[in-house]
Amino acid sequence: MGTSLDIKIKRANKVYHAGEILSGVVVISSKDSIQHQGVSLTMEGTVNLQLSAKSVGVFEAFYNSVKPIQIINSTIEMVKPGKFPSGKTEVPFEFPLHVKGNKVLYETYHGVFVNIQPQKGKLTPSPVDFTITPETLQNVKERALLPKFLIRGHLNSTNCVITQPLTGELVVESSDAAIRSIELQLVRVETCGCAEGYARDATEIQNIQIADGDVCRSLSVPIYMVFPRLFTCPTLETTNFKVEFEVNIVVLLHADHLITENFPLKLCRI
Repeated sequence: MGTSLDIKIKRANKVYHAGEILSGVVVISSKDSIQHQGVSLTMEGTVNLQLSAKSVGVFEAFYNSVKPIQIINSTIEMVKPGKFPSGKTEVPFEFPLHVKGNKVLYETYHGVFVNIQPQKGKLTPSPVDFTITPETLQNVKERALLPKFLIRGHLNSTNCVITQPLTGELVVESSDAAIRSIELQLVRVETCGCAEGYARDATEIQNIQIADGDVCRSLSVPIYMVFPRLFTCPTLETTNFKVEFEVNIVVLLHADHLITENFPLKLCRI
């Protein structure tokens, strides 16, 4: 006797927010009638902190001490003990999406350290003007050997709506060395830990070229980056973990000099 069970969600895109109703049907298919001891359905939402392969041997104490954080847990009884007839039986269900206590229902997300299973926010624009010269660069050992250059530009906002692109412009006012390429590098920074210590992991999740070759001086180069849906989430900061994002403007010169300017971003979904 073969019996199968399937759960079907009514909403096609499967995207829900706190306070909404998760509804669907449980489908039981069987060639023959079957006895059962009741049917219940449990919905769980957890945040799992996991160890990066690069940190094995360093943070085992932290990893073993941090348990999955449960943010939602709900069980409903759908059918009392009885008998299902042969064929297909559909049992409807509804779950209100209410979190446990003072927990927050974070957006589903999978990263290196942090996995979140099942936030709207307010956004204040924060435009940034920048100037890049040999004098403004940090962590430079032999500044005198750098060619002279002057790059100006602006980002329209470093507080970004995750569904809208990061925009701005860049202008190369002058450069003694020829330019090979200008790129935008999106970096995800995950930090998690506890009393035993913290682990921080920065991962490049997207790199796009916005200029190729020795760009004309004083020409405006548009900055335009769409945030990748599968590798980004709203910026998060909790007691045990943080998920943050940064963008690097990377200018590669022909003399093999690499110029990098870093800008922290705050991503939000509204």
